[in-house]
Amino acid sequence: MENVLRPLIVLGGSVVLTLLIGWVTDRVLRKADERRTETPLWGLLRRARVPYQLVLCAALLRGSYHQADLLREHQVAVGRALTLVLIGSTAWLIVRIAAAVVDTSYTRYARAHRDPARVRRVRTQVSLITRVVAAVVGVVAVAAMLLTFPAMRAAGASLLASAGVLGIVAGVAAQSTLSNMFAGFQIAFGDMVRLGDTVVVDGEWGTVDEITLTFLSVRTWDERRITMPVSYFTSKPFENWSRGGAQMTGIVFWHLDHTAPMEAMREKLRDLLRECPAWDGRSCDLSVTDATPSTMEVRALVTAKDADDVWKVRVHIREGMIRWLTEHHPYALPRVNTADATLPPGTEPARRPRRTHEIPRPQPRS
Repeated sequence: MENVLRPLIVLGGSVVLTLLIGWVTDRVLRKADERRTETPLWGLLRRARVPYQLVLCAALLRGSYHQADLLREHQVAVGRALTLVLIGSTAWLIVRIAAAVVDTSYTRYARAHRDPARVRRVRTQVSLITRVVAAVVGVVAVAAMLLTFPAMRAAGASLLASAGVLGIVAGVAAQSTLSNMFAGFQIAFGDMVRLGDTVVVDGEWGTVDEITLTFLSVRTWDERRITMPVSYFTSKPFENWSRGGAQMTGIVFWHLDHTAPMEAMREKLRDLLRECPAWDGRSCDLSVTDATPSTMEVRALVTAKDADDVWKVRVHIREGMIRWLTEHHPYALPRVNTADATLPPGTEPARRPRRTHEIPRPQPRS
């Protein structure tokens, strides 16, 4: 009977003590989160309660499992399994704590600075730092787990002896991966591309949605995702519309007849912009930029706070101006002169002079 009760007491006591300590810790973190509302650290640390309880339970069982006589024949295997669980849960806990600290630092920085460009740059750096910390902790944890096996410790000397050759082979084999990783660090800390930036890549316009150590994802206006290696942005030119500020100037072109009323169009442009909430009010202009024998090119310049708003302004004034010209000044629209044209108001049609060399048409016989 004692051989059965002792393992149950050891296992049950470890679980109950783990739950009790975890509950007390969670209550303390909740109280701290309610009192210190200016920082989200304590609320973020509460997300680590699962790995925290795993660490407690594995540590308690690792220290007391040898007292259970029922597992005496499998003490080595049980101890190794508990050690593996302890190492894995500790790595998980470290990653959660590091993520909570990094997110807290980013939140404080975002609250203290109102510049969207700086906030996006810090968010890009924070996300990459979190990924690097998780990768390093994961590699160390896996190495520690492998070293718990005697065979791996015995092979350590030979592995170290061949580390140089393996490093050269791995470097040659993973040349593109390593270049992308270094490019990811260059993008993060060189402030070339940030999360939320509006970019044009290979003729595709979109917003940077995700940046990792190896690839970068661009979300296009039609909700497609373009995934590209980060080394592309360090080796090829691209357009970053958010670099140095999100404010933009948009261009709208019309090809109109030479009789288009320019002054009336300028007044109409101002009226259309006043009706458009996406216009930031900084600037607007309308001018003739080119002319051909049949039409002239009219260009409108408008401003907006970002790329999305400048697109809305361009669409609004292009549609409104064409509708206004169609209704009030149809003669200003381009046309092919195969029939009598619509003349401007107040203009009399010119009489076609009779040519002296024309042969009179014969009169029909009665």
